[in-house]
Amino acid sequence: MFSTVLVANRGEIALRVVRTCRELGIRVAVAYSTVDRDSAAIRLADQAICVGPAPAKHGYLSIPAIIEAARACGADAIHPGYGFLSENPDFAEVCADHGMTFIGAPPEVMRRLGDKSAAKAMMAAGGLPLLPGTAGPVSTAQEAHRRASEIGYPLMIKATAGGGGRGIRVVRDATELNRIYQQTTATAKATFGDGLVYLERFLPTARHVEVQVLCDGHGNVVHLGERDCSVQRRHQKLIEESPAPNVPAGLAEKLSAAAVEGARVAGYVGVGTFEFLVDTAGQFYFMEVNARIQVEHPVTEVVTGIDLVREQLRIAAGERLEFSQNEVRPSGTAIECRVNLEDPTRDFMPRPGHVEEFVPPGGPFVRVDTHGFTGYRMPPCYDSLLAKVIVWAPDRAGARSRMRRALDEFRIAGPGIATTIPFLHRVLKHPQ
Repeated sequence: MFSTVLVANRGEIALRVVRTCRELGIRVAVAYSTVDRDSAAIRLADQAICVGPAPAKHGYLSIPAIIEAARACGADAIHPGYGFLSENPDFAEVCADHGMTFIGAPPEVMRRLGDKSAAKAMMAAGGLPLLPGTAGPVSTAQEAHRRASEIGYPLMIKATAGGGGRGIRVVRDATELNRIYQQTTATAKATFGDGLVYLERFLPTARHVEVQVLCDGHGNVVHLGERDCSVQRRHQKLIEESPAPNVPAGLAEKLSAAAVEGARVAGYVGVGTFEFLVDTAGQFYFMEVNARIQVEHPVTEVVTGIDLVREQLRIAAGERLEFSQNEVRPSGTAIECRVNLEDPTRDFMPRPGHVEEFVPPGGPFVRVDTHGFTGYRMPPCYDSLLAKVIVWAPDRAGARSRMRRALDEFRIAGPGIATTIPFLHRVLKHPQ
């Protein structure tokens, strides 16, 4: 196992990784930007190293700054969390060049899976079902028109290098195609440094269901069941639950089997998530692979009792999985609600600021993953996620009731601050 791990991230995921490292007896350091100098993760870490000013490109996204921080604290491994450099194969290679272990998928696997059109082609070769779409990127609006007529409307234009729900636009008919094609390619170029896009049939009523997999470096692959992540805003998730509701056992087994096969085809190593769309007829389609720990990983931890960050560390250290598929026995239902500092009444506009009151919920089977505290000043330059409330109950009705109670208890207040809690309440009470 590693002697010192540098956490190259911030917020609740940095704190989450710090805690597991401490439980394993691993010395842990945290990289931080100047606006995160008072973060909760720093308070629990053995060492903290400033990597730059607030703009992410000068700190959390600066490979030289992160490597220098790792050298300064004597780290033999770097945990990238999610976002930032977590799916950057160049960063993983630089880590290896400096004798440090990148806690994540191998760089060559990330490259294959990071190109969405290439990943889809690889999964199709492995027998996973795909939505009708282009096998590769489309390079001109004229080509997009020709291919769109073959695929049919409505369709999506998606950035080949996209992620986190960004770089996706829906085209309802041919009259919109030119405009949306130009917008999407421009956004993809500005956001990801790559303007390539591909086309895919759009399913207006599809559900977003994903499967968690664990793969060690010795050929062992297991899945930890499925999660439903269909409640989203701007293609980003707000509520997740496991197991996915109203998914027949047979369909759940097929989804899990497809994820395991996809992991084998990709030569995956580490903790990863295979994402699928499920239509109203019960047919599912491969969407993408997230080659990192995900925000919603706690719902899987709660129903399985498996610490996914611990498994990440063990796999990265070259150890074998300690359990087989038959030994994974999910129990009950878990729901996670993301509490963001956003105003749902104003199209989820970010509303960060000084948190003058912060009282998280408690009680039986309630977990809160957060970096917030009374007096915390949420910076406006990063993601708006402040806390994740996770509950468990023997059944879904009990989990929904417990989550409503937990959200009722949550107190977050400060000048100008708004949260997604009222919206989450409305969703949990909605008959659908």
